[in-house]
Order: sequence, then structure tokens, then C-alpha cells
Amino acid sequence: MRQSILIVDDMPDMRRMLEKLILRSFSNVDVRTAASGEDALKIIHENNIGVVLADVRMRGMDGIELLKRIKKINESVTVILMTAYGSIESAVDALKLGAYDYITKPFDEERLLHVVMKAIEHYTLVQRNLDLERRIKEKEAIEGFVGESARIKRLVETIQLVANTDVTVLITGETGTGKDLTARMIHALSSRANKPFVAVNCPAIPENILESELFGYKKGAFTGAIHDKEGLFQTAGGGTIFLDEIGDISPVLQAKLLRVLQEKEIKPLGDTHTYKVDARIIASTNQNLEEKIKTGQFREDLYYRLNVVSIQTPSLREIPEDIPLIANHFLLQYCPEFGVSQKRFSEDVLKMLVARKWNGNVREIQNEIKRAVIFSKGDVIAPDEFGFEPLNLPCPDEVISTVSGLEYKDARKSILERFNVQYITQLLNDSEGNVTLAAKKAGIERQSLQHLMRKYDINSNKFRK
Repeated sequence: MRQSILIVDDMPDMRRMLEKLILRSFSNVDVRTAASGEDALKIIHENNIGVVLADVRMRGMDGIELLKRIKKINESVTVILMTAYGSIESAVDALKLGAYDYITKPFDEERLLHVVMKAIEHYTLVQRNLDLERRIKEKEAIEGFVGESARIKRLVETIQLVANTDVTVLITGETGTGKDLTARMIHALSSRANKPFVAVNCPAIPENILESELFGYKKGAFTGAIHDKEGLFQTAGGGTIFLDEIGDISPVLQAKLLRVLQEKEIKPLGDTHTYKVDARIIASTNQNLEEKIKTGQFREDLYYRLNVVSIQTPSLREIPEDIPLIANHFLLQYCPEFGVSQKRFSEDVLKMLVARKWNGNVREIQNEIKRAVIFSKGDVIAPDEFGFEPLNLPCPDEVISTVSGLEYKDARKSILERFNVQYITQLLNDSEGNVTLAAKKAGIERQSLQHLMRKYDINSNKFRK
């Protein structure tokens, strides 16, 4: 593997001497030179440099500052510092900042070549490890999508193609269809995979706070701003920022986000300066943004800036053939997670799962299977061990006989009421009357469980021990 070495020194004779020495001693390297730290950074930005040999004392940007800048650009670049005897202390400090090694002037050629050789080996090893990590992440990311349907295969193929670019992506789809997973997969397969992935749940953050969270602020910008704060766009520098449910942001924030997309820069609250940002933007929504444009709720220019590439995540209604695979995927995940022996679904359960309308999509089926794993008694999970009415599957004869004289609507209501009472009673008994724990086990909100308890007159106090 051929490596590129960059020599940085403001003395022309020193640059020429080092270049000739390295080229004469190594057959598998390319050597470039720079007369200043500023020139070096330009070369590093535009070329794949593996090893940098830089003088500590240079006019303008010194070697220590250059080291810091290089590590921000690419942490894997191996930096060797050259220093005179009088500045060894600063070189040692540089090791703490990430320098690989240092050599002193005047040079011992054997020592210099040995350090350069070791630096090349170090950089090669780091690159191999990074490549291995990238392949593992790619495999994990692709395996995150479970399914063999043509729709899922097309989705994964699209993600792989888009990940290799740096374009802005808009992910659309119903709640629970894996928009977050899609964004994370794009990031994991991209060249930015080793940089931050910052997810922002836009509706969860109040509007007046969301702006300062995204763009940051200066000390004194508003009451309570007691220090400067870096915004999430800066936090995501070099990586990806995921704006989840972008359709819910205000028109004012839409205008400021448009500026980021157009100018690639942000302006923190209370600051008079703008700052360049290098973060790929991925946005998602479960709303029809084109309809919101018609009603004036969403900016058309922002929509087209976001919608450079559009990816739609399918609902479970569109991929029913994948439901058994998805269900078994979660079953294999949750049995060891909850410390129970591996279980399997009965054939009736699989039919029930495919036939059911999953309004919450994958997120809903995930919660149902989580509950089934917790409450099932044996190794085979049966229909009655799920937390919902088993659709059109036949009920036991003894249950049917108790409602045989009723109309369908009343019979259904009676059976469902008995199920709810028995299920909640067992749930509270297992949780010793702890409503919060019971709701967590059931995979529902605490308020929802309390509503059911009031509806069926169930008091948690009698289950407390």
C-alpha cells in the first residue's frame, strides 16, 4: 500500500534535504512539501496524506497548532514533530495532543528514518482497523432492516447508493416505520461514519429552545445564557445531523434552517459572526409537506432544499410478507435480553400477526412481542398471551358459550372486558401494585394504564405487598 508523506518546514533547504532522504530510503511513498502550516492544511484537505513530518517552530502557524488542526480534520493522520533541543518540553506536550513521535535537530539519519518507518506502519495499521470497523458497521447497519420483500430490498439498495454521496435526504413514512433507523444506516454506510451522528427530535423541544439548541448562543444572548454554548450543527461537525419530524418546526426556524442549507453556515444567538458548518443534513417527516406548503405552513424553498433525495419507509401494510421475519427477529432479541429461555411463536400467532392492522407499524409490533416474551409461560407463545384481542381467531368453547346469546357487538365487548380485567390484574400482581413498573412491562404509557384501571375499577393498592 503506497503512502503519502507531507514535510512541513519554513526552511527550503530543510524541506529539500528531508524529501531526498525519504525518497532515497523508501520505495513505496510519495512525498509532498509545504512551507507553512496554512499550506499544509490545504494539502491535507485536498489529498490523502498518511504521515506528516512538521517543524515545531515556524513563522505563522507553528507545529503545535498545525497538529491540533490536523487532528480535527483527520484524527488518523500520523504526525511527527521536529524540534530543536531547547523545545523538547513543548514536543513532549505535543505527544499528549496526539503526536506520534518527535525527533530532534540536528538529525540522526538512522533515528529519523526509523521513526518515519514506524509512523508509516502505524498509519497503515490504523487504516486497516478503521476499514474493519467500517465493514462491521456496514454489516450491522444493513442487518438492522429485517425483511425479504422487494420493497425492503429496494429501500436498502437506495440507502447504500445515497450513503456514498453527501446530498441532503428527506425520509418520509408513517410513525414507527424506521425513519430513524434509515437515517442511522445512511450515516453508518457513509464516509462520515466515524464522526458524530446527532439526532434532534424537533417536536419534543419547545420552539424557543430549539433554535438555541441547533445554532448555539453567546454568553448574555438571553436571560440564563451564562456562558457560550455550541449548537448541535457544530456538535455534528464532520458527521450527520438528523432532524426528526421536520414538518413541525415554526416558519421562523424554517427560514434560518434554509440559510444553513444554502450558505453552509450558522449564526449563534447573540453573535455578530457566522460560522461555517460541515454536517450532512438528513430530515424526516410523517406529514405531507406538499399539503403543508399549500396551506402556508411549510416553506416551498426549504422543502426543495431538503428533498434533494427522497426515501419513503414502507408501512407494515405494504410488506405483510415480512411480518413473520420481523416478529421472529424481535423474539430472538428479547428472550436473552429479559433472561428467559428462547421461545417460538405458534402458527396461529404468526397468522394473527400478519392479519392484524398495525397502525403503529414496526414500533407497535415490537412492543407487543416484548410483552409476549415477558408474560408467556411456556416455550411456545400462543395467541392468548398477547396484549390484544386475537382478531378473528377462534375463541375457546367455554368462553364462546358464555356469550352465545348476545349480539356480536355485546359479545365482543364482554370478552374484551374480561381480558382487560384479567390482564391488568395479573400485571399489577406481578408488579406488586407498582403502576409505573406495570405500565413499563406492558409497553404502554402510565396514563393509559391508569385510564384502564379507572374504567374497570381496579385499585393498585390491594396488590401492594
